[in-house]
Amino acid sequence: MQENEELQEEMQVENEAAPETEEAGEGVQESAEAKEPSELEKAQALAEEYLNLAQRVQADFDNFRRRNASVRADAYAEGQRNVAALLLGTLDNLERALESAAGEESPLKSGIELTLKQMKDAYDKLGVTEINRLGEKFDPNLENAVMRGTPDEGEPGSVCMVLQKGYQMGGAVLRHAMVKVVPED
Repeated sequence: MQENEELQEEMQVENEAAPETEEAGEGVQESAEAKEPSELEKAQALAEEYLNLAQRVQADFDNFRRRNASVRADAYAEGQRNVAALLLGTLDNLERALESAAGEESPLKSGIELTLKQMKDAYDKLGVTEINRLGEKFDPNLENAVMRGTPDEGEPGSVCMVLQKGYQMGGAVLRHAMVKVVPED
């Protein structure tokens, strides 16, 4: 009887050991499957890749929009400068007409004065300023020296006469002033 009990115990131990072996075999299969991503993991990785792609596309579009706005603003400012430069001759002619009618009072002179005032107001709104450096040191970035003055007209290297007014807009020179400069010795 003791032998029967021993046999039963051995069989029980073998039966208990067998499932462990089978489970260990399944563990090997599961670890092999763990190495291969599951469908859920594949879908999550794909979703993350698409999200990254969408974020990059959005960032590229934002950069494009900023760059396009900057280019558009630069083009608009350049157009304003070009139009302002084109109308400088008209401004000069209005000033000359007003100078030639200096001694008389007529409706024509009043009309020229009003037109000149309107034009100067428009230039003020655009930020166009006159380059007036009479008596200051000559600056080739703002002025063109077209004549030489004499030492008795001012300090050496300074502007002694403005022959044609110069204008600038936002730091950009629309037209250089034509000036007479006292030469440096």
